[in-house]
Parts: sequence; C-alpha cells; structure tokens
Amino acid sequence: MNTRDLLVEIGTEELPPRALRRMRDALQGTLLGLLDENNLAHGDSEAYATPRRLALLVRDVTESQPDRDITRRGPALKAAFDAAGQPTKPAEGFARSCGVPVSELEELHSDKGSWLVFHSRETGQATVDIVPGLLEKALKQLPMPKRMRWGSSDIEFVRPLHWMLILFGEQPVEATVLGISTGTHSRGHRFHHNEAIHIPTASAYVETLEHDGMVEADMDKRRESIRTQVSEAGTALGGVSLIDDDLLDEVTALVDWPVAISGSYDAGFLEVPPEALISSMQDHQKYFPVVDAQGKLLPHFVTVANIASKDPDQIKAGNERVIRPRLEDAVFFWNQDRKQPLHSRAAQLDNMTFQNRLGSLGDKQVRVAALATHIAGLLGFDIEPVQRAAALCKCDLVTSMVYEFPDLQGIMGRYYAAHDGEDARVAAALDEQYQPRYAGDALPASDTGQALAMAERLDTLVGIFAIGQKPTGDKDPFGLRRAALGVLRILIEAQRDLDLRALIDSAASNFPAELEAGSIGDELFAYMMERLRAWYSDAGYDAHVFEAVLARLPLRPLDFEQRMQAVNAFRELAEAGNLAAANKRIRNILRKTDCDIPACYDAALFQEDAERELAAALEQLDARTRPLFEARNYTNALCQLAALQAPVDAFFDDVMVMTEDTALRDNRLALLQSLSNLFLQVADISLLQG
Repeated sequence: MNTRDLLVEIGTEELPPRALRRMRDALQGTLLGLLDENNLAHGDSEAYATPRRLALLVRDVTESQPDRDITRRGPALKAAFDAAGQPTKPAEGFARSCGVPVSELEELHSDKGSWLVFHSRETGQATVDIVPGLLEKALKQLPMPKRMRWGSSDIEFVRPLHWMLILFGEQPVEATVLGISTGTHSRGHRFHHNEAIHIPTASAYVETLEHDGMVEADMDKRRESIRTQVSEAGTALGGVSLIDDDLLDEVTALVDWPVAISGSYDAGFLEVPPEALISSMQDHQKYFPVVDAQGKLLPHFVTVANIASKDPDQIKAGNERVIRPRLEDAVFFWNQDRKQPLHSRAAQLDNMTFQNRLGSLGDKQVRVAALATHIAGLLGFDIEPVQRAAALCKCDLVTSMVYEFPDLQGIMGRYYAAHDGEDARVAAALDEQYQPRYAGDALPASDTGQALAMAERLDTLVGIFAIGQKPTGDKDPFGLRRAALGVLRILIEAQRDLDLRALIDSAASNFPAELEAGSIGDELFAYMMERLRAWYSDAGYDAHVFEAVLARLPLRPLDFEQRMQAVNAFRELAEAGNLAAANKRIRNILRKTDCDIPACYDAALFQEDAERELAAALEQLDARTRPLFEARNYTNALCQLAALQAPVDAFFDDVMVMTEDTALRDNRLALLQSLSNLFLQVADISLLQG
C-alpha cells in the first residue's frame, strides 16, 4: 500500500511556556494512538513546538485503511426456519438488516452450534477523510493548564487559534478543525517574518520554517542551541553560566529563534546573599547568572533574546536597565529585614493561615517544635539547638525578602539567623528543614536539620490526611509525595533507625482532638509505603523484591532497606530460584490446611531420611543465623539459608506431606512451618516467584 508523510500544525497565540513540552508530547502520543486505533499504519514521528505552534510529522502513513472482511452472525438455524423450512421472522429481520434476501445468507456450523451468517467486505476509508476528525479529537484531549474561549465562539482551547495546517505528502487536507479552516500555510517569526509561509510538502516543514520564517521548530534542538550559546557567553565573561534545567525549558518555550546576549550589573549588589540575586535573575527576568570557578557570583548575566537584532548592544542595555530595580529591591529587603531580629517575628505567624482547618503558621510551628524535640530525644541529639531552630523555623516567611521571593524560604532564615548571632547549628537547620527540596537533592547534613526536616514534613502529612485532602491523581497541592519521600530518605540514607508508624502517631498527638488525626495512622503509613515502592522502582529494584519485604511490614524504613538489600542479594544466588519456589509451595500448602498445625515438630515421628535431614539442617541454621537476625544482618543470614536448597529439594522429592496419617501429616506441616518461619524473619521470599 502506498504511503505518504502526514503533517499537522496548530497555530495559536503564545502558549503557556511551562506546559508547552507536555502538550507537544501529548499531541504526539494521542494522535499516534488514534491512527493506530483506526488501522492507519505509519512509521516514525517527530513532534515540534514553538511559542505559537504545536506540530507533528508522521512518516509513511498509509493512504487508506485496509479493506476488511466482516462476518455478522444472525439467529441460530433452529430458530431461523420453521418445520416447513420457511424462514422465520428473526431470519427475515436479520436479512433485511444486512440488505440482502434470506437466500443470500450463509450457514455457519461449529461444535457449539449452527447459525445464519452474512459475509461482506468493508472498503477502508481514505486517510485524508479520517485525519481531520482524529486531529480534533486529539486536540480536545490535550492536557491544558486552563481552557479559554474567545470572541463569540463556544470552542475552547488553551489559547486562541489562528491557523491550522494539514498536509498529506503534497496534498492539502481541507477541513474545519475547532472552527479553523485548514490550509497549506504556516506563519514565521512574529518579528522577523510575521507572514504566511507556504509549506510545499509535509517533509519540508522544518527546513521551510527555518529558512523562510526564522523559526526553529524542533524544541529539543532549540534547547540545546540555547544551552550552548549561554554556556559560551558565560565563558566569554570569564566565568560559568548557571543553567537551571527548569529555566532552560521555560526559555526554550518562549523563543522561536534564540540569541544569547550578555549583560552586567553593579558589583555593589553582590553584598546581598547570592541566592536572592540569583532568584531575582532567574524567576523574574529569566536571566542565567554567571559565577566564577569557585562558584562565587559574578556581576554578569546571560539572557536569551527572541530576535536577531542588528544592534544587540541596545538589547543588552535594555536588559541591564530592567534588572537594576529588581536588584535594588533585593538590597532594600536585605537591609530592612536585618533591622528586626528573626525571633521577634514569631508573633506574626499567628496571623498567617497555614490551612483553614489546621490553623495558623504559628500553630504549625508549635507542633513542629514538639515533634522535632521528640525525634531529637529518640535519636540522642542535642535538644537545645533543635528546640531553638524549631522556634524560628517559620519566622523568615514574614520577611520582605521571602514575601517577594518565596523560593528563598529557609535560605534567608539561615542568613538572618546568622546575622542575629544564633548558634551555627540553628542557622543551618533553618535552611536544611526544606531538604531534600526535589528528587536527588542533598539531605540535611546536621542532626538538628534532620530532626526539623522530618518533623516539618510529618506534621504536614498527618494534618492534610486528617482533613481528607490527600493527593488524588496528578493533583498534590501540598507536595505530600515529596514530603513523604523526604522523610523516608532521611530515615534510610542518614541511617536514622526510627519506627515510622510510631512517628506518625506522635505527630498526630499534637493536633486538636476534634480533627481525630490519630485515626489516619494506618492510611498514611500505607501511603508512605507506596512512595517507598516508587522510590525503589526508580532505583531499579525488581517489584517482587519489594513485595517480599512489604509482606513482613517492617515499621522502620532503615530496617526495610536492610531487608531489601538482603533479598536483592539473595536473588542473585544460584539456590534462590528453587528456594523461592519451595517457599511458595509451602505457603500454598499451609494456606490450604484447615487443621491446627503444631507449634513444634516431633523428631520421633519422622519416617523418612529426607525429613530427618531437613530438620537437622533447620536446627543447625537456626542456631547459626539467630545472632545474625538479631543484629539485622539479613544479607548474611539469607546467604546462610541458601544451604537449605538441597535438603528442601530432597524433602519434596521423597516425602508425602498430606498423608492420610493425621499425626504424620501434622508433624510434616509443622516442619514446613518452621522452615517458612525461618525465611519470614527477613521477607516472604515465596513472592519472588511472582
């Protein structure tokens, strides 16, 4: 069957930059899925996105659906004809629905019965007739931050639509999609070539836009161009450009034709904490800061213009002029905030709502202080700095700097506490309480910071679960997934051996009784275990290993981690497969047994050498591994238990467990129960079988 390349392009007002990549990928995935559903074979595809367009090029799309044979089954033969062999009303009705007389129907005979059938051949539709409907369906399914309507139309999209292009090879596909008539024209750069551009063929799309319209349609290529240009500009300034990936993505979504331009500002601004200057440049101006080889901020920046100017110095001057008031604001906030000691701001927290049903930020700070102190006591930390840090932990939220730059919470707390002469441990903890801030971020380095970070997150988790606002789907407005993983990472990676379930109860005890926070302990623990599952999955652990450990429900995440390491190492042993299978068999036998299994087996009842040998091996390994289990040296313990493979295999080869002799049967079940219990001290390895 003949094939052609298919191109679709949707032209709009400027699309939300932070959603652009997601919308591009969604259009590609959804439209390809619809092509597959409609039996339109195709080759590879390439998705494109710029500030004013989404596009998809699909290679080698068939020109039509394949023809297909259709068989419709009608009434059973015994109901289709009467005793005289004349067609009944069901047969006649079926024939009418097929558009033929009864005489043209055929019979289908099988071992399940006989029926009237009608065979027909359906001609496949042309691709050009199908694609417009599929495109409209795909566009309606796109994930959008917020849909809008414009003019008098009832059509909704993330931004007003201006043009639509569908090309099948060289053939224009004429249709109306979301109220826009399709054509063969795109549009170029808003400033350099804001005119219609004829696209001659689907495959010429990218080259034509670049050559005629000064538009780099490939988002990934545009992103790398920006990275390279910004990096080279930083080097030319004698430093290194700080290229934040999120900012890089956002800038990529803001420009069609990126041109990096350097700029500078007064070195006197460097007296302000560098994080404030960086935040101002990145968040407000979309500039890339520049640092020296030691990471110290330099009075330079790199911005990305969406224009190839004939006078770049003018753009440079404009950017330098715009950044100055922002930096002056930072200087003002820095100087003003330091006039008032951090601790004096605590009373203001009572007037700031954390959550309507959970009280003020002052209430939260009190709860966090109580829980952090409790955690510090459990771990043997110095209580005094923990209490002081907890008493100050939210005070920077009412400073002018953090009000203007919310991402500086904690960071400015550290600076202001140091300025006030607070203990260095206290100052550091005010910043560390928010670590880890994102996946892969460093953990709090200090004892004080770890206690405060866990308390802060557990308080939020318990409170939000108590008011019934746990995450649903992709919505997680309180960042509970990140909070849960943060607690787990600190407990595991910092090797803080605490009972998570007990910590949840401790956090719950700090809330008012009317919230009944104590009732959500099991639910929250299960939620955090699911976060742990995802964490181990991302780390490459087999799902069966996690399930095997979870079956024992260790309440201490560090203990959970030690068991995970042990089971993962055990899986690599040659004996693991047989022992896992044997444990699964044992679990099935024990599960189906409706009698009371004796607590201990009686060696005097053994009749077969195989059961005697298994019992002897069990007793020997039980004595050998008991101190290993007590020390939670699970890896060595499981490796020792691998020696049971031979006697276990021999037992199942030579011994009939479910014998009619009740005493003998129960004794053998007790022996298997002892074997199972030995492994269950680590995990249910039967689940390694899937």
